[in-house]
Amino acid sequence: MTTKRTVARPRRQYDNTLRLERSARTRERIVDAAAQLLRDSTVRGWATVTVRGVAARAGVHERTVYRHFPSEQALHDAVLHHFEHEYGIDLAQMHLEDIGDVTARIFQSLASYAVKKRRPLEPSLATAKKRQHAALLDAVTEHAAQWPDQDRRAAAAVFDVLWSVGAYDRFALDWGLDFDQTVRAVQWAIGLIEEAVRDGRRPPG
Repeated sequence: MTTKRTVARPRRQYDNTLRLERSARTRERIVDAAAQLLRDSTVRGWATVTVRGVAARAGVHERTVYRHFPSEQALHDAVLHHFEHEYGIDLAQMHLEDIGDVTARIFQSLASYAVKKRRPLEPSLATAKKRQHAALLDAVTEHAAQWPDQDRRAAAAVFDVLWSVGAYDRFALDWGLDFDQTVRAVQWAIGLIEEAVRDGRRPPG
């Protein structure tokens, strides 16, 4: 008696390409929605970029957002990488000669956010600010009276940024420089701009 052998058919491999593509598109839609929420707010408006808000904007369930991003911080990180990619910012490959171009790209990104007026300063501070601006512009104009007004204002604005409270905070808190190191760094930068003004080297462009 002959036994009939059954030939096993090869098992079909499951192709999950379509599922992966759908997942990638959903993830992209979630990140786009988060970026839109941030742009509708301010550059520091991360409080608006919540899982609930992003899910509503993207038209998905909150569980779907968590499936792609385990936390709001992970979602925020993805938004930052989204902006860097959108504006061609590659910090990992940045060299010294690239900093100026990267700065322009960062500012281009910042300009895409909704413009929000700041709260009015206390009257005494507002008056002091006007006096400071006038003094800086007069000091620049003394050596650059022939420059276009926008160039003189740009130079004065750089000085204003360098002596601001925000600049001191960045040096001391973000970079951990002590008082003497901070003053040394700021005076070094101010000296470079002062030399450019005296030599008649206007902002390029």
